Amino acid sequence: MKKLKIATFNVNGIRARLPNLLAWLDREKPDIACLQELKAIDSAFPAQELKAAGYGALWQGQASWNGVAILARDAEPLESRRGLPGDPGDKHSRYLEAAVHGVVVGCLYLPNGNPQPGPKFEYKLAWFERLIRHAAALQESEHPVVLAGDFNVVPTDEDIYNPRSWLKDALLQPESRECYARLLAQGWTDSLRELYPQERIYTFWDYFRQHWQKNSGLRIDHLLLNPALKPYLLNAGVDAWVRNEEHASDHAPTWIELSSRKQHR
Repeated sequence: MKKLKIATFNVNGIRARLPNLLAWLDREKPDIACLQELKAIDSAFPAQELKAAGYGALWQGQASWNGVAILARDAEPLESRRGLPGDPGDKHSRYLEAAVHGVVVGCLYLPNGNPQPGPKFEYKLAWFERLIRHAAALQESEHPVVLAGDFNVVPTDEDIYNPRSWLKDALLQPESRECYARLLAQGWTDSLRELYPQERIYTFWDYFRQHWQKNSGLRIDHLLLNPALKPYLLNAGVDAWVRNEEHASDHAPTWIELSSRKQHR
């Protein structure tokens, strides 16, 4: 196992936020970066710009919304899966999986589910069930695995500035939280909560009502580790400075550092 920094970042439009993305990559230098909400077709993905920045890439685009990508510093990701199994009719670009730097990386953009109740929330839960089934298969592997992305779930009331304002939102519904809890129960470790069980940590601040300025945030971007990878977890955090830049995404990059040696806690 070599020392790695793995990050997830909902860029909210990769063409519009490309300067922000490149500035972050240059400053923070993650070894692996999972991107969501590209909002660009495959041919519009900035592969050459990222290559010039030192990153190989895999991507699955979609016009106007969705889209996921996996970036590898000084390497090329080896694709192992494109899309979740279980629904051949699902054309949304929401899941990409690859082997990168000795780790199996699942990059995901879970459906938002709003408004709820309704078909969008039903799709969110159905997609979550497919993720849970696939994650169980990944758990059977002896390889180190990380599931990283925008899960569009606030796991508990400690992961949001004020749950009362969001009681009807799909991100806080009991069904959404129950799915996330069942996923963790397979043996996945929520990295940030593992290292900071009591702290208020946010990864998303929407553009309304000065939520960034007031630190009225949510924690919805997660990096989950399987038992083979958990012992190497060294550090975790959020690059909140990215959210303060001009033309910023409403998400900030969330990251973990893995040690080359097992940690004793």
